[in-house]
Amino acid sequence: MKYKISNTTIIPVIFSLILAGCGEKFTSIEKDGFVEVVNQDGSTLGYTPESGVKLLTVDRFAFKDLNKNGTLDAYEDWRLPVVERAKDLASKMSLEDIAGLMLYSSHQSLPGASRGWGASSYDGKSFAESKAKASDLSDEQKKFLTDDHLRHVLITSVESPAVAAQWNNNAQTFAEGLDFGIPVNTSSDPRHGSDSYAEFNAGAGGDISMWPGTLGIAASFDPALMKQFGEIASKEYRALGISTALSPQIDLATEPRWSRFDGTMGEDPDLAADLAKAYVDGFQSTDGGDWGMQSVNAMVKHWPGGGPEEGGRDGHFGYGAYAVYPGKNIEDHMKPFTEGAFKLDGPTKMASAVMPYYTISTGEGENVANGYNKYLITEVLRGEYGYEGVLCTDWGITRDMTSVSKFEGKPYGVEGLSVAERHYKAIDAGMDQFGGNNDMAPVLEAYKIGVAELGEDAMRTRFEKSAVRLLTNIFRVGLFENPYLDVAKTKEIVGKSEFMKAGFDAQLKSIVMLKNSNQSLPMKIKQKVYVPQRYIAPSTNWWGITTEPKTIDAFNMEVVAKYFDVVETPEEADFALVGITSPDGGVGYDEADLEKGGNGYVPINLQYGPYTADTAREVSLAGGSPLEDFTNRSYKGKSVKTINNSDMELVNDTKNKMGEKPVIVSVKVSKPMVFSEIEGSAAAILVHMGVQDQALMEIITGAVEPSALLPFQMPIDMLTVEEQFEDIPRDMKPYIDTDGNTYDFAFGLNWNGKIEDERVKTYK
Repeated sequence: MKYKISNTTIIPVIFSLILAGCGEKFTSIEKDGFVEVVNQDGSTLGYTPESGVKLLTVDRFAFKDLNKNGTLDAYEDWRLPVVERAKDLASKMSLEDIAGLMLYSSHQSLPGASRGWGASSYDGKSFAESKAKASDLSDEQKKFLTDDHLRHVLITSVESPAVAAQWNNNAQTFAEGLDFGIPVNTSSDPRHGSDSYAEFNAGAGGDISMWPGTLGIAASFDPALMKQFGEIASKEYRALGISTALSPQIDLATEPRWSRFDGTMGEDPDLAADLAKAYVDGFQSTDGGDWGMQSVNAMVKHWPGGGPEEGGRDGHFGYGAYAVYPGKNIEDHMKPFTEGAFKLDGPTKMASAVMPYYTISTGEGENVANGYNKYLITEVLRGEYGYEGVLCTDWGITRDMTSVSKFEGKPYGVEGLSVAERHYKAIDAGMDQFGGNNDMAPVLEAYKIGVAELGEDAMRTRFEKSAVRLLTNIFRVGLFENPYLDVAKTKEIVGKSEFMKAGFDAQLKSIVMLKNSNQSLPMKIKQKVYVPQRYIAPSTNWWGITTEPKTIDAFNMEVVAKYFDVVETPEEADFALVGITSPDGGVGYDEADLEKGGNGYVPINLQYGPYTADTAREVSLAGGSPLEDFTNRSYKGKSVKTINNSDMELVNDTKNKMGEKPVIVSVKVSKPMVFSEIEGSAAAILVHMGVQDQALMEIITGAVEPSALLPFQMPIDMLTVEEQFEDIPRDMKPYIDTDGNTYDFAFGLNWNGKIEDERVKTYK
């Protein structure tokens, strides 16, 4: 059958097609606090009319007129390549604009503290006294965004995900109304740790998903698990408004006494490289692809590896200013960067930012901190490895210091320079950005120093080069298009139940079973358990905050009671469960030693009992500070005690009380430890790097079989700790327990005994 179409039918159809063809290719939607603009087959935009930004329509698409000049500039054109846009904007920016871009803020909590460290004001009043909302910008934030042109903000604690999302929207609205409308790039240190006392419920969410630390994930020996963490964490970060992660920490943990050991991915360069690659791929890719609205810039740290601290002393303090290489092995420390974070499997190719550590890498170029070391930055990192991403200093390296033991500035090797001269030296070394600096004045002074030395054109070119790198990372993650968040969606995404479950499953894969004599584990459900309390000795942390002595439950007893019948005495119990932490053997420096005429330097102890360093070096490998009148930092012959030696006493005392009945010991480890003092009293030993108590109960009862492996060695004694080289991995004599098992790298037990699988073959 043939159909006949009349002209009266054809003409309206053609007319509607013409109208559609000539119409706008975008739609605008009013959201809560901002306008969302969806371009057909193009970028989705977000803006607030109150910022003064209006839309430009070009080729029927919508664009944001960020600099409010009524024309479409290249940097505003989302159709152009990112680098082209970044170069266009950098060329337009004033010196002050670029100087502000080179700042990274000090730590910001939401809301700001009313007093003490990190205190903030709101309309001249403390938060408690003001009528401000937790999501409001503080006076200090408004100042550094406006007066100092700062656009990179580090946030710490937040009242809730909703507060973080609303603060983001407030900050973006504020920044959008300034200058070129450059959005705020918010960052965070790792924030996915596990609250041991929190109970896991498969159907419930939380403030954010809880995972073991990266050292715990490393114990899985599973790069795919690390990548899954990155993919989930990046979604949660973006829902909080966080677009840069000040992580991962990929320092090779070759020095067992180092206080930041637990933030690493272990001591093996191959495993750490594979895990670093997986972490960065997970964070930077959107749904496994290229850069996008779920991507988070990864700032890997700390180049060229902060692990080989002499004697384990940490670089946050002047007493830990030196990294040493007695084994001439800086290459292994670079490997997690060069073979991991710089050689991604995904299309983002490289980690987008790098942070050098505070330390002076002895024997590697000039005897100055890594952020000032032109050899390590320009010749090696930029030159030899072709790295062109952002380089940001660690926090506070340009500030003054008055003591090697105070938590303050860290200008190691450049103490004699002015603050402005330090900024110039870092820029000359190849750095782009200054962590923990809200003030652009010294950056402008550094520019003047450079002009006097190199000329105006050269310094302008140098500043624009840093600006392009910094802007590229902001463009890549879509902030120039839409930095705004739907607060309701944030509540749905952050800590959603499937993310919580993934984190809990990862915790289960991170628990290492070191000992299981006579198949003491698993324990049957509802057996009677005796759980002794722990004594917590008084202590003082890095910031000088002291804690009072107390006695606490070692576990969430409500969680334990869901698995076992908790009894009050050892006599009633079928078994005992003891929870402790690895030895806290100090930081390697003691003011009391200095006051007694010593040099202040003392050993760091990895055993619970007192230790005397009779076999330590006679002369330190490195040393020297304008604040000291000596260079030998040796601690040979000195004795130290461990803060939590009561943990050893608790295990052994419980064994005495239990007699032949089994004692199960759970140790939260932050670094390697000497097991000889407690192992004989334990029928079974589980170690973990931060998990919920519920995950431990799942292992203990056999609901889940242990599968994790040690990502580092456990030393046989302190003699082997003193003999090992700070820069060499896996060079200690491992502990051998009473069952004949060796607590070496890649060791772990399951119900059938020692694990010997593909992971062990690959990395052992």
